[in-house]
Amino acid sequence: MDLEKTKKGIYDLLKTLQLEEKELDEFSTALATHEIDASILSSKLLNHDLLKEVGIKKLGHRLKILSLGKAITKEEEDFNEAPKETLSLDEALKDREESGRKLGKEEENELILALDEEDSESEPEDEMEVSSPSRKAKKLDQLSTSLGERAKFIPVRLSDKEKHQLKLVEAALNVSDYTGTVDVLGGPTKRLNRSHEQLKEICAILSGLLVASDYAEGKRLIADRDFEHNEDFFQTVFEIGRRHKIMNPEKMRTEYGKLVYLLMDSSLPEIMDLMGFSAIKPVITVYSYLEERKGTALLQDKWLETATMAIVDDKKKKRSEIQREIKNKEAAVEALAEKYASQYLTKSDIKLCLRSMGDNASFLIGTRDPVESMLNLLQTYFKPDDYEKEFSLAISYGQGGARLSHDHSRQYAYALQSLLLWREITNDMFRLWILAEKDLLDSHNRYKLQNTGQGMNRVQQAPSIGNAMSQLLSRTKKYAGDWVGSSVVHLGDHNVPNALMFIDKYTQVPRIINPILITIQQIDEIVKDEGLKRYVQSTFGGPEVLKKTILADFFKHAFDGSGADNFYDAGSCIDGRLTSAWNWCEKLGKKAYYPIFKLSGFSGFDGDFR
Repeated sequence: MDLEKTKKGIYDLLKTLQLEEKELDEFSTALATHEIDASILSSKLLNHDLLKEVGIKKLGHRLKILSLGKAITKEEEDFNEAPKETLSLDEALKDREESGRKLGKEEENELILALDEEDSESEPEDEMEVSSPSRKAKKLDQLSTSLGERAKFIPVRLSDKEKHQLKLVEAALNVSDYTGTVDVLGGPTKRLNRSHEQLKEICAILSGLLVASDYAEGKRLIADRDFEHNEDFFQTVFEIGRRHKIMNPEKMRTEYGKLVYLLMDSSLPEIMDLMGFSAIKPVITVYSYLEERKGTALLQDKWLETATMAIVDDKKKKRSEIQREIKNKEAAVEALAEKYASQYLTKSDIKLCLRSMGDNASFLIGTRDPVESMLNLLQTYFKPDDYEKEFSLAISYGQGGARLSHDHSRQYAYALQSLLLWREITNDMFRLWILAEKDLLDSHNRYKLQNTGQGMNRVQQAPSIGNAMSQLLSRTKKYAGDWVGSSVVHLGDHNVPNALMFIDKYTQVPRIINPILITIQQIDEIVKDEGLKRYVQSTFGGPEVLKKTILADFFKHAFDGSGADNFYDAGSCIDGRLTSAWNWCEKLGKKAYYPIFKLSGFSGFDGDFR
């Protein structure tokens, strides 16, 4: 027998099973050495014992090879008597699919829950990089909460019907000028009357839109022409708008402010007496949804992380690896749905909750991970106690607009600590948002309309957000060590008038950082063009020097205390750090490296308001 020829024939046949390259080579050699050729693989002559003797130890691999000859059937005794071994989930499903044997609920769950045990024993390069709240938090050395705790603040995905209702509330808010009409100087009585009239107008618009989109439902709604009898409808559509915004911070950027302010007014006892109903109900979260249906045990399942992970294609993985992870995740979802379904909680309900938690993992990839990437760039290109003269991070008061004076080491620590805090905030954004609405919509927490220097604003205390920020700041200080600068968190004053302004400030962190990261990543692509390569070389000294130039400028002047008329409003306070970063963004067009940003596709930091 020609060993090499036999091995090649086996190799080509095994390739159809989507095995790893090293497995293909190992199995082909073993089979050819034992004089098992491609024709035997395609027959029914093989069995588990023979393959085991050859050296193919994993049951999943043997099942795949046996499937080439259709050797596994539902009548075959070998399958039932096969040794019990740890299966990867995709192998287990392949087993079921090709054997035609239907697994019972308990048996299928056991196979699925074997996934991570095998992964933990496999080589590191076989593991898929995922982003889930708990796993990422461990990587970041954070005092992470469990997925079960996080579920209390993760909104549930909108259903198809709710998406239809969302369009109604967006349309009603789009044509309303609520804040422009209500938040103007005038006596309290006049403001209450204006609020009442505007609320009635918005409710009337919503009713009219419902009639136009669903006549039967709209007819029922307006049959008695009395808003208070339709309290459930108005509470529902307003809650849908709030839930959608939390899950998608880039959406409803003008409508959400109107929505929150009209709900602030509707919570006042005087307005509630005039309207005859409350327009507010709690946001539906994964936890509250499961609690109502007696299904919170799902949140304690150790395979919840697998079912809710976000799979990341880092361009280094093979397609088969990504497909395997997707199959593992989908099968874990199916298994949990099967396991926890009850008369109160359907499989569809469970899948909705799991997908909602998966949305949170994806949200973190787009918001928290960019901050983590910027931290990595700081630690890669700069050192706290050593620096190149032209790339020193030192700043001096009055130079380049700086309002602070730090040597290189102190500025490095200041930028590092600021980014660490932003990472903590973005990691906990859903919880902060729920707490912000708690402060904003508390009828006992009244606001004052004041001119804050940026127009008329509602100044309101935010105790829940204040406590949460104290916790996050304390956690960051433990991680970062000696704190540089002020620890003052502005809330309920002219800098940050209320919790809505706080949320608006910190949802913009990824909008600041992402364009910088994209530009840094694109520099290597840009210099592949010979003309642009000469430009970068002659103007900046090469691609690596260009990267360090951009990063050094950002770490210096995005954290230099600038952006306001006095030290109290900007400076080194917690919110002043973000003010300085926005000030750096405003001046980007005047930087020598601005053309590089344009070549990278940069169009602006603020995004679309629609």
